[in-house]
Amino acid sequence: MNMTIPFNRRALLRFAATSTICSHVNSSQAVEKSTYTNNLKPVRVARPILSDFPHYVEPIRCETRFESPPLIQDPDGDLHVRAWRWSYNARGIIEIPNQLLANRTAVIVVHPWGIDDGQGWRTPEPAGVAFQCTPQKNRLVLQHARDVINPLLKRLRGKARLIAYSLPGLEDSTRDKIYRSWNSQPTVATRAEGMKELRNKLNSFPYQGDSIPKSFQIDPERPVESYFKSFPGLDASAKYDHAGFWELPVPVMSSIDVAISDLAIYDGDGYSILRDHLKQMGIRHILLAGYNTDMCVCKTTAGYENLQKDFNVFLVGDATIATFPGQDSPRHATNASVSFAALNLLITQCSWIESKTR
Repeated sequence: MNMTIPFNRRALLRFAATSTICSHVNSSQAVEKSTYTNNLKPVRVARPILSDFPHYVEPIRCETRFESPPLIQDPDGDLHVRAWRWSYNARGIIEIPNQLLANRTAVIVVHPWGIDDGQGWRTPEPAGVAFQCTPQKNRLVLQHARDVINPLLKRLRGKARLIAYSLPGLEDSTRDKIYRSWNSQPTVATRAEGMKELRNKLNSFPYQGDSIPKSFQIDPERPVESYFKSFPGLDASAKYDHAGFWELPVPVMSSIDVAISDLAIYDGDGYSILRDHLKQMGIRHILLAGYNTDMCVCKTTAGYENLQKDFNVFLVGDATIATFPGQDSPRHATNASVSFAALNLLITQCSWIESKTR
């Protein structure tokens, strides 16, 4: 759902007062366009692309690779982000070096749902579905966050202007005690209180749903259609996920160490609220990670289809996982989703993001 709430300027000022001060561009200044020289030079010695975590994403293999001049060169930029995109017209991958200001950069992790991770929210049995839709797949993604996303966040925390997580729904009386938001500033004490409240609420829920149907009616004229209508490949309704399951407060997964300075973004607030807050913080660049590459990472409030209209977005290709139905590994599905996104989006990877101490 996409709901909007009134713009809370007072809350924003409280938030900004506790954050690192950054310079802002005077909005009255006219921005002149510059000419980009699209000089494509063949890459003679090509660095591996997405080969650091091959059990999560299949490496990108392309015989034709080019390098073009830097695209973003912030003065005194202290965050080097090499990126690539695919061009059918150029008939190859184009690599682009960039130099960003860390204090104008946000790292956003989309939908790191804390399910089957010991916090209390878990997949309903015997046939419920949520997140990656099976407990085994959920455990794999939890490990991915532990291996890939959490180290990246630790490395950039204190350097990037903002580290944030997008979560479903609206802020509630439980999560506002745990996570910093535009409207809340938890303390260590309220955070402990909120975590206790979260565990009690999640653990008291009845995670029991129906079994898959033993029999159902079939239309003899259209048996295939009626078969899938009665027994679809994905049904997250109350039949399998007990009524109220989707109203529970979804936490950030426990394999990510959430700092008290990190921010929670709620989908229900809508994109315009997110955009305005980020702009007022002086953010220009977004490093985007999270789940799932082919769904939430592109189409939710903090997805790149929204963000790329107003910010310079880099999808961190090995810090994301796509849905992988029918497979025991997300390698190929993630490769395909990242490759498709590269038609109109810059792709980077964890080892291509390097911060420089001034």
